[in-house]
Amino acid sequence: MIFIKSLESIFPIIFMIGIGYVLRKKDWFHDSFSENVSKVITNIALPASIYIAVSTNLTVEMLILMSDRLIYTFGSFIVGYISAVIIVKIFKIKQGRRGIFINAFVNANTIFIGLPLNIELFGEESLPYYLMYYIANTVSIWTFGSFFVSSDSKDSENKKGGIKWKKIFSPPLIGFIVALLLLFLNIELPKMINSTMRYVGSIVTPLSLMYIGIVLSDARLRNIHFDRDTILALTGRFLISPLIMVIILMLGMKFSGSLTALDIKTYIVQSAAPVFAVLPILANEAEGDIKYATNVVTTSTILFAPVISVLMMFLK
Repeated sequence: MIFIKSLESIFPIIFMIGIGYVLRKKDWFHDSFSENVSKVITNIALPASIYIAVSTNLTVEMLILMSDRLIYTFGSFIVGYISAVIIVKIFKIKQGRRGIFINAFVNANTIFIGLPLNIELFGEESLPYYLMYYIANTVSIWTFGSFFVSSDSKDSENKKGGIKWKKIFSPPLIGFIVALLLLFLNIELPKMINSTMRYVGSIVTPLSLMYIGIVLSDARLRNIHFDRDTILALTGRFLISPLIMVIILMLGMKFSGSLTALDIKTYIVQSAAPVFAVLPILANEAEGDIKYATNVVTTSTILFAPVISVLMMFLK
């Protein structure tokens, strides 16, 4: 019964992904459509959605109270990086795949899958908790994550390591910072602007899920394979990463006791989200193993439905 309930809770997600997949197969979407949708979501809709989430769900008192949640989210990423590096050494992941593997192990797709998944499973009241994970995940991807990929090209002489500061301050993160400033300064925007933001932000969930369907269609399912390095990356993403989060949350409950049920559910689900979609782009820029990066992103995206079903049974 719990398994059926879990499947019911993610059915809208699968259905909207299916729409994107089928329509792409029928050539309703041109080759540039997915890239354009990605830009619209990242640069326009998501900042608006996050602003509405902050202004609607957060207060200064709540934010001060919740700031300690960053200890758990950042803590899980630090332990995750250490674990991933150890596994790279033990299993001797080859050059060109190491940075990709570490990112797949640690960093999740919190924008295109994590956000709509959280809304569908736990409602909009979970967004403040989601934002605590989103901040840590975004900083992680564009600092340590980008560094590991760019310093691990197939050509050992071509290393472009460095922190991508422009990527850290992405439109979604800037939207969050602006929303916080308005919140702390107790500034309310005109009603017409808030209404516009709400309408624009509401397209994030359906477009994000259709985008995933388009990506899966372009990936051609018959080319998906499970080699050793892919299986190791998926094990880290779907098993070890959530386990690290569970342990950190258990320690937090033991020593602080300030975590709520929505805290725990949100952080565990986000820690098991698929690999973030732009990993192949980072691999391409660093001249890494692009096929491996694409395979990891695709397989993790396809497998997330049964994984979340099992995880929801656990959370019940």
